[in-house]
Amino acid sequence: MGKRRKARELVLQTLYAFEISGEPIEAVLANVLNRQNPPHDVAEFTILLATSTVQHRREIDKLIAEKVKRWELSRIAVVDRNILRLAICELLHFPDIPQKVSINEAIELAKTYSTKESGRFVNGILDSVAGLHGS
Repeated sequence: MGKRRKARELVLQTLYAFEISGEPIEAVLANVLNRQNPPHDVAEFTILLATSTVQHRREIDKLIAEKVKRWELSRIAVVDRNILRLAICELLHFPDIPQKVSINEAIELAKTYSTKESGRFVNGILDSVAGLHGS
């Protein structure tokens, strides 16, 4: 497994725990990283992506809400919602990562941690968001 893939999995765990627990992101991150003990570069990217996703959550959630017609953001499964958040954060705020990579990684996370249908759902939303923000 690639280092960034592992980091994205850790970010997903972090965002899920953050949303469910209501604990500060720093405490949740410390807990996840202490439990998983990833290599330094994986931990660095995990921290960067998780904190950036939380920092830009309002902007990201607004984009998701615009894309999911007839659905409240709260009705999207927690795992799918957080996969979308971390991927959209990458699309908007990590220009060094090709959009196609961010989208494909999110689809794989959805297939692994949610359902096959989630992969298609995540793909549709992210393709739509990426279309707004160039390639």
